Amino acid sequence: MSVHVHWNRRTFLRAALLTVAGSAVAGICGCVPATPAPEVPAEEAAAPTLAPEVTAAVEPETTAQAIAAVPVELPELGIEIPPEAVDPLGIEKGVTVDGVFFEGGYGSDYIRYAAQIFEQLHPENTVQVTGIQRVADQLRPRFIAGNPPDVIDNSGAGNLDTVALVNEGQLVDLAPLMDAPALDSPGMTFRETLFPGSQDTGVYNGVQYHLNIAYTVYGVWHSQALFESKGWEYPQTWDDMLAFCEMVKNEGEMSPWTYQGRYPGYMAWGVWFPLIYKIGGMAPLRRIDNLEEGCFQQPEVLQATEMVYELATKGYIMPGTEGLTHTEAQAEWLQGKAAFIPCGSWLENEMKTITPEGFDMVVKPVPAVAGGQGSYEALETASGEVYFLPSKAQNPRCGMEFLRILLSKASAKFFAEQVSSMMPVIGGTEGATLSPGMQSALAAAEAAGEETFLSPFYGGVSQVSEEVDNRMGELLTLRITPAEFVEALQRSADDALANPDITVIKRYAD
Repeated sequence: MSVHVHWNRRTFLRAALLTVAGSAVAGICGCVPATPAPEVPAEEAAAPTLAPEVTAAVEPETTAQAIAAVPVELPELGIEIPPEAVDPLGIEKGVTVDGVFFEGGYGSDYIRYAAQIFEQLHPENTVQVTGIQRVADQLRPRFIAGNPPDVIDNSGAGNLDTVALVNEGQLVDLAPLMDAPALDSPGMTFRETLFPGSQDTGVYNGVQYHLNIAYTVYGVWHSQALFESKGWEYPQTWDDMLAFCEMVKNEGEMSPWTYQGRYPGYMAWGVWFPLIYKIGGMAPLRRIDNLEEGCFQQPEVLQATEMVYELATKGYIMPGTEGLTHTEAQAEWLQGKAAFIPCGSWLENEMKTITPEGFDMVVKPVPAVAGGQGSYEALETASGEVYFLPSKAQNPRCGMEFLRILLSKASAKFFAEQVSSMMPVIGGTEGATLSPGMQSALAAAEAAGEETFLSPFYGGVSQVSEEVDNRMGELLTLRITPAEFVEALQRSADDALANPDITVIKRYAD
């Protein structure tokens, strides 16, 4: 069984660039890839899940009362809120808002900052912020018991199945939020302040059920300070990359490469998948992304696999990498044990507490391949960090208000400066002082233009994604050959396609 999804290409990137044009600062970054939003078959879709209280919150008389109010200033935070944006949703009063959030590379400071704005704007309420890992394991019992949190960040490994929650009527229709006045962009609705296309993956059967709050650039990271001190230039072709690696290896001061050890998937989506694009363009990627028959038997897949394998066979990978955790490997890289590491643009924030002063980490695209169809500038990107509201939560309007505040200009500026990443909020980086990593990510995205591609999804079939990650670890430690790698992936795909209980989600039209 397969479900087709309409995908809007990175049109909202233009809005990001317009935001910083003419400014002395620039920046862009984000998070783990968002799960795309399939159209849930009508016969399977649940009845509307919007709680009556939420619908009532935007009735004309409630909005009129908000417009009649006076502007609110939050001097400690430097925010002025126009009268129509003070309480357009008519939130529940005198309650504690229960927020449970995945705490990963972005940390939790930006969430606590949004909670601080909420409490200053609505002093009769408090916000409880709880950071967790493996969201599904932690929150599934609360959904079953009928007492889920008011707002959830459903990100990271082991998250909740969003499609299943939509089918079961467990999520709130966010239409009232989308049409409400924005917090600090006078004259604009909340919807109008978000980059065009940034929220498309949260729409199911025409209903907005979740929001993506971050934008991510993926690539190869290095220390700009190190490269400048050595007189090195980042290689723009794979042949030049191999020659560069040989030079670094022969110097003997560091290894050319490391990766996130026990999580070899970073090399899969960070290097292998981009190489497939650099070789064959979008055609082979679409087949893999849609999990079409024979997708891993394409010649571009084997060629990219052989190129990654060569990093291992030539001794370019830091010894002992495979035994490290992702943060341990990243720490070794920060200590100058390796020149390159693949990652998304959350890396800078994730490692900020131990990054040496003056390290100046920057990100670049995976190099081009001679005779390939993808340019050097072509870049892997994604919008993600999924937030939604359970329909059985105690305070649904407060949950919406938290999201309205979270995706405000003030919050986006904090995210840019403190998390070194970007929210899809127009004007969100105005006046911000941005880090070297964030500036390099924006430069890479601007250079890529329309030549961006999504992180691999494998039809939404977890067993195939896990097989890719596991087999990549074996490939990088020379336990299997490129041919065996490709054969293993194709077997896993064939098993999934033959299973009637597995739904393959197709993000790209045939």
